[in-house]
Amino acid sequence: MWTWDGKHIVITGASSGIGEWIAREVAGRGGTPIMLARSYEKLSQTATEIERDTGIVPIVFALDITDAEQVERIFQKIHTIGEIHGLINNAGFAIFEYVQDASLDQIKSMFDVNVFGAVACTKEVLPSMHRNGTGHIVFIASQAGKLATPKSSGYSATKHAILGFANSLRLELAGSGIHVSSVNPGPVRTPFFDLADQSGEYQKNVERYMLDAEDVARKTVNLFEKPKRELNLPGWMSMGTKLYQLFPGLVEAVAGKQFRKK
Repeated sequence: MWTWDGKHIVITGASSGIGEWIAREVAGRGGTPIMLARSYEKLSQTATEIERDTGIVPIVFALDITDAEQVERIFQKIHTIGEIHGLINNAGFAIFEYVQDASLDQIKSMFDVNVFGAVACTKEVLPSMHRNGTGHIVFIASQAGKLATPKSSGYSATKHAILGFANSLRLELAGSGIHVSSVNPGPVRTPFFDLADQSGEYQKNVERYMLDAEDVARKTVNLFEKPKRELNLPGWMSMGTKLYQLFPGLVEAVAGKQFRKK
């Protein structure tokens, strides 16, 4: 039976968007969020608001998850605080661009954050979770990891990769007491699109489909209380990805125009 009292949940990318709302949700339930992001100033501001609203004092560390040495150093500090009960690999970004126009550096940067950063953080918590025989690792992936669309080649590739990593890890940890979950949201109303979609066209085209970040955070945090393999949001979009896996040619023919809204 999961109880939140005394639980430490590490959250990457916690200075804004889904990560910020996850930290607020964890604290609201009585757990202690350990908030990681590059901007210490943003983290501190949010942590102050969380303490005011909940009475819980979040723990914050500035961290660039693309720096492996820094990841190791920060997690060593976290381990001195107490047991890590959960890790939410949320940090990530996208740049929507046609392959011929995207630079190799842009694509590498997305892999460094979205994939290798998550892998590095995961490897830092696994030894202690194994020793304790308990823990929960959550990957914030994307529907884009299941259904790629034009201008999202690099981003979709990173989410395909992290889903593959999560699925393999889950099988490796079977029977260990450590849970692994993947969260696959569709478009979420966050600052994510300030960089991903600088023209604003995609946001305008999908505005009516956009998920609320607070709702995604709440459903993500629910996974600690009721673990499940995968959480797909929204449900109807998940059905679309399943149809695509079964009938890719048909879906591309019928919904191709919708895919090109970037």
